[in-house]
Amino acid sequence: MINKVILIGNLGADPELRTLESGVKVAQIRVATNESYKDSEGNWQDRTEWHTVVLWRWLAERAELRLKKSMLVYIEGKLSTRKWQDQEGKDRYRTEVVANTFRILNSRGLLGDYPGKFPTEQDAPPAPPAREEGSAPATDTSSAEDDLPF
Repeated sequence: MINKVILIGNLGADPELRTLESGVKVAQIRVATNESYKDSEGNWQDRTEWHTVVLWRWLAERAELRLKKSMLVYIEGKLSTRKWQDQEGKDRYRTEVVANTFRILNSRGLLGDYPGKFPTEQDAPPAPPAREEGSAPATDTSSAEDDLPF
């Protein structure tokens, strides 16, 4: 079974962050996705769909620091439906996207992918080995990939 959601859309507002009694942080964002289609008369119509996205723990903290209203974001997560009872005792349901990662696609200079942690210097690729004096330079095979037609 697969439960996976991928959204690319704009934030409708800054994230709303709260801390539960247990100390766990949770953020909620609203993401708008847009689609255009032709109606039965051949006229183009635009439709906006609003999605509620929930981010937990460290992802909520990162969202609060990085995400701002109107940013274009990539969200990946799963659908989850909550059930509760209202004041009248009626069952209520809400389906949300529970995010497990996000990426800022445009942000006036802020770019980021947060699948687990922020990158550090230790995450940088190692430097190429120094070559000994008088030895031939190492063959660079990376340019072979650049010649591929796709």
